[in-house]
Amino acid sequence: QVQLVESGGGLVQAGGSLTLACAASGRPFILYAMGWFRQAPGKEREFVAAINRSGPTTYYADSVKGRFTISRDNAKNTVYLQMNSLKPEDTAVYYCAAEGGIWRPTDQVYYDYWGQGTQVTVSS
Repeated sequence: QVQLVESGGGLVQAGGSLTLACAASGRPFILYAMGWFRQAPGKEREFVAAINRSGPTTYYADSVKGRFTISRDNAKNTVYLQMNSLKPEDTAVYYCAAEGGIWRPTDQVYYDYWGQGTQVTVSS
């Protein structure tokens, strides 16, 4: 079992920045690729970003490419999502997730563990 706890959400003005963190505990963090997903009100949960186990390989949704950066610190068992140039349409609950099998970074069906989510609200 892996427990994931997100933090860092909040209210920010458009154009601002936030950094989300997701702390993992339980099984060794290095065993898991990590992803960030988000769900806006009335919409389905969607892929945002993902990073492989060792960290050099990342994937991004087109909507956040160039504005968001995913990273991980395996010594701290933590994955981060740096969000810059935030837009009102980025408003959502953000979830981190861990995938321990064959990595399919954008497909949430293959992620094994999920955090409870953290709210990000971007005002215009």
